[in-house]
Amino acid sequence: MSAHPVVERGARRTRRTALASAVAVLLAAACTAPGSAAAPAPAPTATVSGATPDGTLLVADFGADTVTVVDPERGPVAVVPVGEAPYGLVVGRDGRAWVATAEGVAVVDTATRTRVALIPYRTDSGPVTDGEYRGGGMGIALAPDGSRAYVGVNVPGTTGVLEVIDTATRRTTGVVAVGRRPFDVDVARDGSEVYVTGHDSFDVTVVATSTLRPRRVEVAPYGTEGGLGSWLKPHYAAVRPSDGMLLLPFEGERLAVVEPRTGRVTVERMTADTHQHGVVATPDGRLLVVGTGAVDPSDGKGPSLTVRAPDGTERVHPLEGPHEDVAVSRDGRTAYVTGGFTRDGYWNGIAVVDLDSGRTHRLPAGSRPLGIAVL
Repeated sequence: MSAHPVVERGARRTRRTALASAVAVLLAAACTAPGSAAAPAPAPTATVSGATPDGTLLVADFGADTVTVVDPERGPVAVVPVGEAPYGLVVGRDGRAWVATAEGVAVVDTATRTRVALIPYRTDSGPVTDGEYRGGGMGIALAPDGSRAYVGVNVPGTTGVLEVIDTATRRTTGVVAVGRRPFDVDVARDGSEVYVTGHDSFDVTVVATSTLRPRRVEVAPYGTEGGLGSWLKPHYAAVRPSDGMLLLPFEGERLAVVEPRTGRVTVERMTADTHQHGVVATPDGRLLVVGTGAVDPSDGKGPSLTVRAPDGTERVHPLEGPHEDVAVSRDGRTAYVTGGFTRDGYWNGIAVVDLDSGRTHRLPAGSRPLGIAVL
């Protein structure tokens, strides 16, 4: 468990919560970035009773202590306080969201739009704070049967950990050492393994769920020269539905394809020529990858969303400004790309991309939204 002072944490949360509804009202009116095409939205409320319609979006407000419920047509409709600087989130079949914050894993009932629990980390990850390098939860995933939540916890200055939570008892049942800054956590289709992407250690830690025994796989198609100062690191991954391979994009140039059981890494060509972050694989085998813009603007292209077909052909949709993560509508026709971004240049909204026509418009959503899920 973290050793953060209760008074400091409570005071910070009180101040943030008091501002949450007012901030969200302003965000609903217009996106902070110029040129937004978003339509006006009604003022959100902190809690709302009744069912949340299918297709509603949920985003983690890294710039606040909330998650925002977003109507994909109208914009924000509610905010729910969850804990400082929420990063990743995942939603189970029961409609409960598990949100990795700096303070612990928040459990949100998306029907009543209330936080029903906050599970503190067993690992001391330092003072509760915000910002790109803050300690606490980052990537998070659920077991296929929903019985376990797996959260990657960043411990500044050293290696991270994977904490395992029993979702029925809401208790931490295991802690496993993994790589540095665990941006992403993914689970094998059969639930037998968990994959933790270590951004600052150029690796994926493969954890057997039966034994919690970790195994490191280096994923560095550009090499590891530059160490912590390198831009050429893994960020997010996706499990390919057809064969269980783990897919990690780099720089809009290389796709690392990892065979988790053997650790073998092969590299395929990509075409966007941009620094890449969020990724999602769709049931029909497409891979969607968020481009944040070139590390060196004189040598590379701007922000984009790459849609990679199973045969490796790609369609690249330009985006206005950096983005971080992506989710896809249930019918597979619309992508929602969060504008939060872990570095400077973020904006408070979502880019909505029609994957058939390529048309894109902006929707106001939350405060520096990072993680996203479709309910």
